Amino acid sequence: MPEAFRLLAVHAHPDDESSKGAATVARYVAEGVEVLIATCTGGERGDVLNPLTQSQVDEHGIAEVRRREMADAVAVLGVNHVWLGFEDSGYPEGDPKPPLPDGCFGAIPLDVAARPLVEVVRRFRPHVITTYDENGGYPHPDHIRCHEVAMEAYESAGDPTKHVGTGEPWEPLKLYYHQTFHRARVEALHAALLESGAESPFGDWVQRLAERPDDAHRVTTRVPASPWFHIRDEALRAHATQVAPDGFWFAMPLDMQHEVWPTEDYELARSRVPVDLPEDDLFAGIRE
Repeated sequence: MPEAFRLLAVHAHPDDESSKGAATVARYVAEGVEVLIATCTGGERGDVLNPLTQSQVDEHGIAEVRRREMADAVAVLGVNHVWLGFEDSGYPEGDPKPPLPDGCFGAIPLDVAARPLVEVVRRFRPHVITTYDENGGYPHPDHIRCHEVAMEAYESAGDPTKHVGTGEPWEPLKLYYHQTFHRARVEALHAALLESGAESPFGDWVQRLAERPDDAHRVTTRVPASPWFHIRDEALRAHATQVAPDGFWFAMPLDMQHEVWPTEDYELARSRVPVDLPEDDLFAGIRE
């Protein structure tokens, strides 16, 4: 049995750690798990989604403001944090889409992009890693690259012949994909809001998800986390440039969320320990 369980959450931008898995993180922190969040980029090419913060961005610049927001969110969650130091790729739009900026996270070679994370894994020695699936959750190039570097770190950190010079080898035991916005959950939140007589911001989202194959099979692990939803929301609000106080993140009252969908959901993608699916704990099979 380890002295303490350790969880490494790998995210693309500041704010991703608060919108995906934050209540789970807060739960495990409360249980004594050591949690480290690794943020791949600084979010320098992100848009200002809350107009109330525009003057602050104009004065200090988006990169500095987002660093401050990240520090506030980390304090709310009670975790440790490391920047991997890569440049935000931005979200290319248009037809055809423009090439990614030179030197950005999504454009550099994978072995270069993965090396800092391998070093983090070898130093922190996590038992569990969380990240995004092969689609990035959505097709932002930094989210897809985040998936790629996390997979490379999981597979390679225990191999002494790879990424030489980044520390002593360490093999994480499990790796999960966030499945926060899967179809069943979004549909349940939408239906509950309509049934209560409230407006739902999820209507278009439900329609888009209905046009895709059902993803229910991807959810293997549901972590009860509703007592920590308020911490998740506080961490989200720390990212004021990205999260408007009256936005869709806060459309559903917490008491309704507790009743309708009290878990945060994941897909077990890799495991070096025996598993018995479905699970309700990211450390299932490790605790035993």
